[in-house]
Order: sequence, then C-alpha cells, then structure tokens
Amino acid sequence: MNSILIIDDDDQLRNSFKKLLAEEGYKVESAASGEAGLNIVKNESLDLVILDIRLPGMNGIETFKKIHGIEPKLPVIIMTAYGTTETAIETTKLGAFDYILKPFDIPDMLELIRLALNASRFMRSPVGIDTIPEEFSRDAIVGRSTEMQEIYKAIGRVSPTDASVLIRGESGTGKELVARAIYQHSLRAEKPFLVINCVAIPETLLESELFGYEKGAFTGATHRRVGKIEQAHEGTVFLDEIGDMPINLQAKILRLLQEKSIERLGGREKIGTDVRIIAATNRDLEEAISAGRFREDLYCRLKVVTIWLPPLRERQSDIPVLADYFLSRFSAEKGISNPGITGEAKAIFSKHPWPGNVRELANTIQKALIFNRGAPLSSEEIAQVKNEKSHTVDSTDDNGDALLRQWLRKELATRSGENLFDSCMDSIASLMISEALNICEGNRSRAAKLLGLSRPTMHSKIEKYRLKFETLVKEDN
Repeated sequence: MNSILIIDDDDQLRNSFKKLLAEEGYKVESAASGEAGLNIVKNESLDLVILDIRLPGMNGIETFKKIHGIEPKLPVIIMTAYGTTETAIETTKLGAFDYILKPFDIPDMLELIRLALNASRFMRSPVGIDTIPEEFSRDAIVGRSTEMQEIYKAIGRVSPTDASVLIRGESGTGKELVARAIYQHSLRAEKPFLVINCVAIPETLLESELFGYEKGAFTGATHRRVGKIEQAHEGTVFLDEIGDMPINLQAKILRLLQEKSIERLGGREKIGTDVRIIAATNRDLEEAISAGRFREDLYCRLKVVTIWLPPLRERQSDIPVLADYFLSRFSAEKGISNPGITGEAKAIFSKHPWPGNVRELANTIQKALIFNRGAPLSSEEIAQVKNEKSHTVDSTDDNGDALLRQWLRKELATRSGENLFDSCMDSIASLMISEALNICEGNRSRAAKLLGLSRPTMHSKIEKYRLKFETLVKEDN
C-alpha cells in the first residue's frame, strides 16, 4: 500500500483530502506545518508528499528543500494558489515532481498522484539483474543465456557514462526495466528519472508535457508551466516508444541533444538543461527513416549506444528460469506458497513462440496461479489458461463455461466458509481486469471504459489485486 503525506495548514482541506485518499486505498499521514511534516518524513517510510506552499512558520519552499535533503528521490507535489505560481515553478526547478493549482479538480489530482507514485517506484525500486528465483525481486531482468549476458555487460558499460542510449526490441521484452537499470547504476541515480510514453500522450499535449509552455501560448494557458525535461534537470528522461513521436517534436529533441537547451511552447527564451536521454522503440526506425517518419539526424544522435533485447523465442533456455522467477514473485505477492511447476508444463512453455514475449509469459503464470489450488502447475492448467484444448475439458464448449464451472466445482468441493464467495469473486474480478489491461495494451483508461468502471475505481482495484506487472507500462491517454 502506497503511503502519502499531506502537509497543509487548512484543517478542512487536509481532512477531506485524507479521507479521499484513504478511500482510494492509500495509507495517509497528515501534518499542519512544515516542522511536523519533516518529523514524519524522518520517521516514516513514504512514497509521496503533497505540500502546500503557504505554511505557518517554515514555509513550503524551506520545507521542500529539507525534505529533498533527507529523501532526494521522494516525489513532492506542490499545491499553490494562483498568486504563487512562479514560486511553485521555481520549486519544481529545484526538484519537485510537479505542482497543481488550487482549487483543483479531484480527478486531475488523483491522476497526478498516480503518476508521481509511478515515478517514485521507478526511482526507488531497484531493478535486479540476473536474479535467480530464490532471490525474490519485485522488478528484475532475468536470464542466463548468452544473449542476456551481453545485455548485462552493456548495462554495466554504459551506465556510468552520459551517453544517449537507444533500447530496441519487440513489445514485452523489458525495455523499460533496462532503462531503469541504466539509470539506477548511473552517476545520476540520485537525480530525477522521468518516463514519457510518446504513444500514450495525445500529440496535441505531448509538446507541452515535454517542454512546458508560457502564459498565453494557447487557449487555456493561464500561467507558465515547466515541462518534464526541465523538471528532470541533472537527471534522466526515458522517452518510451520514441519511434511514434511526431516528426515536428523530433526536431526539438534533436536540439536538446545538440545544444543542451529547450524552448517552452510560446516562448523565445532558450533554457539550458542538463538531462540524459534514454529512448526505446519496437519500431523499425530504418524503415521509418526511409518513409520520412523519423529524422535520420535524431536517430544518429540517439544511437550513441544501442541495446537490442532479443525476443523470448530466441533465448529459449531462459524460459524455465523466467517461469520459476514469476512463480516466486506472484506467489509472494498473493501471499501463498509457491506451488512449483511440472516438467510437462515447462515443456509447453519451451515450445510456445511467445509473441508477447516476457510480458505474455508473466501474464500466463499469473492467470494460472489465480485458479491453482496448491498443486504444481500442470500442463492441463497451462493449456487451459492459454485457451488450448485439453483432455480435461469439453473443448466443444466454446464460451468457456466448462472451464469456469470446473473451477467452481473444485472450490465448492474443497473449501467452505463465509469468505468463499468473496474469494471467488475476487479471483474472477482480478482475471477480468488483467485481461482488459492486456486487450488495451496496459492503458488503464481504456480498460476502465471497456469494463464500465470509473478511472478511480479501476486504479483502486489494480492496487487491491496487486496487478502491478509488465502489462502496466503505458500511461493513460
């Protein structure tokens, strides 16, 4: 459960906010002054601080600087009234995650909190490398093949440098994990790490998200806003799916790489900024260059170092190791004993082409665990999860009722008690949400719409069922 600290001297706002966030599934602490908030930061494990600028005694800027000195990777969202926007901008330049103006819309604040908590996890959760199943790690790059050994070497060589890195590979191969590993082993590891998904953010918003804007730059631009690149000064920016970046914005990224400067939307002032760029794509950039969709000069600037991630079908010797790792990981997250996996089931894994790569393998094991009753995962269970024919199921039942009825009969026969209904419904709900996220390629907003849920409800259920695996890699539109 994520832990959030609210520092605001407005009792009514603080208490209402605390209640709202608690209902969203967060653990919430609160303080009415900067001094009280600092004591909580020193003594509690926090994932996010929401800080008002105007406080009695120690003001918000002083409080932020002290928080940043204690926990430099702890994201801080600044709350401010219209009259102190410039102060909030300056605080953001000093390292605050973002700021929001009072009064704010609750959905906007909840979305900003979600993004900040993601950033907190990216910066503070270490990525394990060459992890073995017994050494459980929340996020890990797993594999012992020759191909993966070369990737580990490349991460080790490029991390201490400031070279731009281009990570290439099919969807689901783990490009974001490699980017985070490079950041965490770099000389910028104590500075910000911000992720921009070039596909998930609409083209009309991507430029202002990256570079910020000046007051009056467009209708609705009532104040100056600092962009993500400026916020990440001295840190690292990960441009995911850069192969889909609009051609007009590619010129601005090229200028950033060449001149170490940007211009806010609607502005003329060059703003110096020092960021390291890591980019990733599953696109054929050479074909995109030929078609005029990607700038060749930007491509040359990005690929100072290129890391290719092989598809899972090209490193089959890693599949059993990955299967054991995901069994350990998901069993621990569900709070159950690791049931293990039979040799026949591993044989199915090894023969499958895995078009969705590591992500597909992870999802398959998680779904199998949801319906598993403690025995080692069998070939029949894996076949059922992958919608393949199995002799234990009437394959003429195309609507899947036989699978569900078979599982329910097993539950009713082996379990009893007042929590049985809720437990079964939770398993089904978890599977529905997982499948909706897979269909929507990890986009939570689209998945929520598909299921007929509100976005806050969707986010709370993701937290409840611990659906924080590789599927959730795309930001919401």
